Amino acid sequence: MATYTPKNILITGAAGFIASHVCNRLIRNYPDYKIVVLDKLDYCSNLKNLLPSKSSPNFKFVKGDVGSADLVNFLLITESIDTIMHFAAQTHVDNSFGNSFEFTKNNIYGTHVLLEACKVTGQIRRFIHVSTDEVYGETDEDAVVGNHEASQLLPTNPYSATKAGAEMLVMAYGRSYGLPVITTRGNNVYGPNQFPEKLIPKFILLAMQGKHLPIHGDGSNVRSYLYCEDVAEAFEVILHKGEVGHVYNIGTKKERRVIDVAKDICNLFSRDPDTSIKFVDNRPFNDQRYFLDDQKLNNLGWSEHTTWQEGLRKTMEWYTQNPDWWGDVSGALLPHPRMLMMPGGRHFDGSEEKDASYVSNNSNQTRMVIPVSKGSSSGSPRKPSLKFLIYGRTGWIGGLLGKLCEKQGISYEYGKGRLEDRSSLLSDIQNVRPTHVFNAAGVTGRPNVDWCESHKTETIRTNVTGTLTLADLCREHNLLMMNFATGCIFEYNAGHPEGSGIGFTEEDKPNFTGSYYSKTKAMVEELLKEYDNVCTLRVRMPISSDLNNPRNFITKISRYNKVVNIPNSMTILDELLPISIEMAKRNLRGIWNFTNPGVVSHNEILEMYKNYINPDFTWVNFDLEEQAKVIVAPRSNNELDASKLKNEFPELLPIKESLIKYVFEPNKRT
Repeated sequence: MATYTPKNILITGAAGFIASHVCNRLIRNYPDYKIVVLDKLDYCSNLKNLLPSKSSPNFKFVKGDVGSADLVNFLLITESIDTIMHFAAQTHVDNSFGNSFEFTKNNIYGTHVLLEACKVTGQIRRFIHVSTDEVYGETDEDAVVGNHEASQLLPTNPYSATKAGAEMLVMAYGRSYGLPVITTRGNNVYGPNQFPEKLIPKFILLAMQGKHLPIHGDGSNVRSYLYCEDVAEAFEVILHKGEVGHVYNIGTKKERRVIDVAKDICNLFSRDPDTSIKFVDNRPFNDQRYFLDDQKLNNLGWSEHTTWQEGLRKTMEWYTQNPDWWGDVSGALLPHPRMLMMPGGRHFDGSEEKDASYVSNNSNQTRMVIPVSKGSSSGSPRKPSLKFLIYGRTGWIGGLLGKLCEKQGISYEYGKGRLEDRSSLLSDIQNVRPTHVFNAAGVTGRPNVDWCESHKTETIRTNVTGTLTLADLCREHNLLMMNFATGCIFEYNAGHPEGSGIGFTEEDKPNFTGSYYSKTKAMVEELLKEYDNVCTLRVRMPISSDLNNPRNFITKISRYNKVVNIPNSMTILDELLPISIEMAKRNLRGIWNFTNPGVVSHNEILEMYKNYINPDFTWVNFDLEEQAKVIVAPRSNNELDASKLKNEFPELLPIKESLIKYVFEPNKRT
């Protein structure tokens, strides 16, 4: 049997339960393997799960979402990843009944992004996809042979359906593109570090608190439980000995009814099961039994070592010694804890941020934030606490961001340093201790971009050097930088003709170099792709409801003697700036076309202006040739494809509807 030896492994979701045990085991046993962890730190993840690995020179942690194609591609290339172990997923069945779309997004879309990155980079030698026994659906109560790897997939709940869907993508990429994929399907896992929405840690914590143990239905449902270290060993075996294209069940023949699990935990705490157990409403559908045939994995040399009694005792001892590992988990201990879904990642409270210790094994690695446990915080609730550091106080967008923060009750401070002065930016970060940095500073020129043509060094200093300096400092301090950029780096061409509805996407290369301003913006955008902590927002021809602001595109063209008439993508700030704050909360990264969907022309805007604001208003058009005679630098005209933003925020209005709702209706004169 051939043995596979990886070099650089990417483990997704490794701040979670199972993957953290796998990661710590590989770090401990294979010092020659480089392990890169990618985790967005959702509610059921905890960096403390990786404490055994944090000081190892072959370990690196990156905070991020597998759904970010830019980030995933960047990691695969820069870290020379040859092996992926894909654990990241939403896994709690109760949550899937209440928020199934989030499961589709994380479990299917996230997997698809990873697979596509593997296809594009062409460097992956193993892709291990972690699935679940629940994809098989319910096993007959009287079955004596478990589901084998070729059994039909018959998922019965939204969670297992998304895992089955992800498996289909994995299989398809294996067959269509020859990706070296392996899939695992495992029984229930228990042990230290598990978030207490799951049965065993939930029952242990409730027993510790002297509370009832809630059982769905009558408790006759049967499950198979494996201790976490045995499962970590199984993944170690599959990594080295698993065959490409194969599926491996990770299971045990030892089954237990849920009611019996509850009784065993009651006995550990010397509690009377008859008075401690409480029966509650069942799930909408609760599979009676999952039963696996694990002979195929046994043939590779793996077997279960930990007895139920030993594993349960170890788990109980760990939770009694670490009762505050997860902070306030009262919501998770409810019988049906659906409210715990938190799209966009896990937020730490302010005290945790202040006392975090930053660990970096070398200057080239992304820094790892290890929350320091505090004995005095027992039972205190964790409330999301945001603090923004904003650059561009005197600018239009920067000023509006401050007002939005005040309106939303978000703590913020404006940066005092100049972007090109690294020491002053560092002082800002150390003094403010922000959770996010917003860069709305930059040189656009006054009264317009023509200024940049005669002030090129000043433009470079701020737009390029300053922006890169801030991004670099933010990366050193594990901070997400929301960077307000421009979409004025494209112009209509044969592939994207005016009026075609074919917009430039986030992946398209800039093709407009008519103005020096646009040149610097395109230059810095390309360089920022090397920073995985940056979210670039391409703003175009910004418009707000403040029609007295001279930077407002409507204000500008309503005061011009003549205007061109070309359809363009534009940004309605009243709608999109709040979205930028939400994007920060969700820790979104990469490049985003930050415009409303669709295009609108100068004449269409001025017609609305006439209908809503000034019925006596008139204007005169001229063509690009005439315009060129009165401006120094050509102007960008284009349509940006906003479908990526629309998919993330389905409520985003088309440009013309947004203009009416946010700009013209509030200013309507009767």
